[in-house]
Amino acid sequence: MQLVKMTPLAIALAIGIAACGGEKQAAAGAADSTRDLTLPPAESVAAINDQPSQPAAKPPAQQTQAPARKPAARQPAPPPTPKPAAPEVATGTTMMLAAVDTINSRTNHKGDPVSATSDLPVKSANGRIVIPAGAVFSGTVSELDPAPHPGAEGRMVLTFTRVEFGGKSYSVQARVDSLGTTMKGRGVTAADAAKVGAGAVVGAIAGRIIGGNKTGTIVGAAAGAAAGAGAASASRDIDIVLPAGAPVRIVLTAPFTATPLN
Repeated sequence: MQLVKMTPLAIALAIGIAACGGEKQAAAGAADSTRDLTLPPAESVAAINDQPSQPAAKPPAQQTQAPARKPAARQPAPPPTPKPAAPEVATGTTMMLAAVDTINSRTNHKGDPVSATSDLPVKSANGRIVIPAGAVFSGTVSELDPAPHPGAEGRMVLTFTRVEFGGKSYSVQARVDSLGTTMKGRGVTAADAAKVGAGAVVGAIAGRIIGGNKTGTIVGAAAGAAAGAGAASASRDIDIVLPAGAPVRIVLTAPFTATPLN
């Protein structure tokens, strides 16, 4: 290896060049320090994005869905309005009726129908009319017997079980308190005449026995006829009669409620 000999001038010149080069490298190093020299990895194929970074996109706001409306609970149906109580007439209420037809112990019999109409309206305790005037009460003849002899009383019992008004029929329980009846004699009937004939026969026999002649027989017959007529008068029936339009008073034996039967 050969050594190169350098003169002092050459050495000074080399030192000056070296100093200038050091300053340039220092200046270049300072300039390079202000630059972003970061390079993508050698393996990366992504394009370099030198655009200003954009703010991250916000995710779309989620629309809040209103909760599904529940069907309204069905309210129970209100209870039906109770019907007002039917008007009522108290037990012991007295009603005045008028007989529609004549009832006679000579022509009528037990079990025959009977009817009467109300003279006045019948009201409840609060003054409401329950049974109007003209209502028709219907029932039957429960008992009917003529008087067995003059001076005696016949017997008539009526029972009313229904009343009709306003086109409807209602049940009623009542007893008859009084009847406007009369007593009527029948007069001499065929049966009474038979009694008179029997008395005449007995009188004729008695006259023949007493008188022993025709005159006695005639007298006895006359006396017997008179006796027979007296017996017929004393034994004839006297009819009990309820004339049409006569008063009939009834008394309720149970409360009357205006609830129709039909």
